[in-house]
Amino acid sequence: MKTRRDFVKLTALGVMGTIPFNGISNPIIKNSLELQTDLEVSIFSKHLQFLDYESTGTVAAEMGFSGVDLTVRPKGHVEPNNVLTTLPKAITAIKKGGSSCTMITTTVENALSSVDVDVIKTAANEGVSFYRSNWFSFMKGVSMQESLSLCADSVKKLGLVNKEFGIVGCYQNHSGLRIGGSYWEVEKILETVDANYFGVQYDIRHATVEGGVSWENGLKLLKSHIKTIVLKDFKWGMVNGRWKLINVPIGEGMVDFDTYFKLLKQYGLKPPVSLHLEYNLGGAEKGKRTISVDKKVVYDAMKKDLKTVNALWKKA
Repeated sequence: MKTRRDFVKLTALGVMGTIPFNGISNPIIKNSLELQTDLEVSIFSKHLQFLDYESTGTVAAEMGFSGVDLTVRPKGHVEPNNVLTTLPKAITAIKKGGSSCTMITTTVENALSSVDVDVIKTAANEGVSFYRSNWFSFMKGVSMQESLSLCADSVKKLGLVNKEFGIVGCYQNHSGLRIGGSYWEVEKILETVDANYFGVQYDIRHATVEGGVSWENGLKLLKSHIKTIVLKDFKWGMVNGRWKLINVPIGEGMVDFDTYFKLLKQYGLKPPVSLHLEYNLGGAEKGKRTISVDKKVVYDAMKKDLKTVNALWKKA
């Protein structure tokens, strides 16, 4: 049965001629002038969960962000169990505030879950282009290789759902013991999925944590899968006698943004960005509904990081 979205896609094909619908995958940008313009940066709404939807859209627009990366997950801006009614209201309100929402962060992981499918379907119907999926964990009682194969099968099935509704899923590489700490793990679970409908949300901060100075190899391995990227920064520091990760503003840590951005431009990549602020902002960094600092402190930090990102991108 054809849906309204199918009709729109077919109509677009008729108008555009030979250009196929490809799951909204990111094309390689060959125009060097386009690569020099500012990145399209959305603010991660986790850090604005002390605001309602319209205020989130208003603040994002006033600060100069391209849009909002909306949290659609437990304890997020939108609860998955209420997605059918709440997500349309949220996106309408964000637009009313003057912003947009083309990417969301979710806990989607299972194509057989009615809630997960509802999240995908509703997001697609509301014009969202990309969603970040949940992370997978290595399973007990089976080898690491078998765990990766089982996860690849889950991703493949999600890709089929994404294709049905016209949206792209993204798996974030993430430091730690879950699947995705290693670039090779991410590459493995994407082996069988349609690359037009499921790819990577590449996180340079986590890549640097895990890869040290080899992150460039990881970027080269995953570059053809990258749909969106996350930007944030960190450094190692001694805390109570132990080495710990310390999150810091963009450009104040160990992430080599100059080399990273130069490589993205070399590869012709200019993906949509989600900006994260994980350093201390009175609870806003953790997604708290009530924060212990004045809102201006949070807004100033966001504007500063955005300005730094744009400056580093232009310089690279």
